[in-house]
Parts: sequence; structure tokens; C-alpha cells
Amino acid sequence: MLVAELFGEARHHAKWRELSSDEEAAAVAALRELAGGRADLLAEVCGIFEGASEGRHDEPLARQAARLCRLAGADETLIPAWIEEDRRRAEAARKPPYRYL
Repeated sequence: MLVAELFGEARHHAKWRELSSDEEAAAVAALRELAGGRADLLAEVCGIFEGASEGRHDEPLARQAARLCRLAGADETLIPAWIEEDRRRAEAARKPPYRYL
């Protein structure tokens, strides 16, 4: 449940433009507070944004949301594994249902 909340919070703060320093600081503070020291969950959310958004129309927003998670203290060592996992999930979601194969 907390991952979903963090995802929504990061996405809420991401904009189609560069954030002002005040906006960025507010977003990072909100994510840190919500995460409650769970750098692993911030890494998971970061990986979701980076892995599942590649090539999509909203990739710039996802990249900015991922950056906010990193600034909020995401565990950098866990992010690559989550990126790969969410690339895999995105690929699986693009496949037709089994009965149509």
C-alpha cells in the first residue's frame, strides 16, 4: 500500500517542466515523510517509473518522478533490479492474452 502512495505522491509532484527549487524541496520532503525511512520502497517506486515508462509518451514525467525518489533517499543499489523487473512487467503487459496466442 505504501508503494502505491509513494508512486502517487511522486507522480503528483512531477510536471512537464523543470521544478522550481521550492517545488522540488517540497516534493522531496513529502516523499521522505511518507516513506518513513524506507529507502527500499523509494527504490522500488523509482524503478517502476524508470523501467515501465521507457518509450511512452509520459516518459519525461516518469523520469522526473524517479529523480524525486532518488533525491528523497532511494537506495541506489536496489534501483537497477527494480528497473529490470518493471521492464519485464511492461513487456509482459504488452503481450496478448494466452488464449490468443
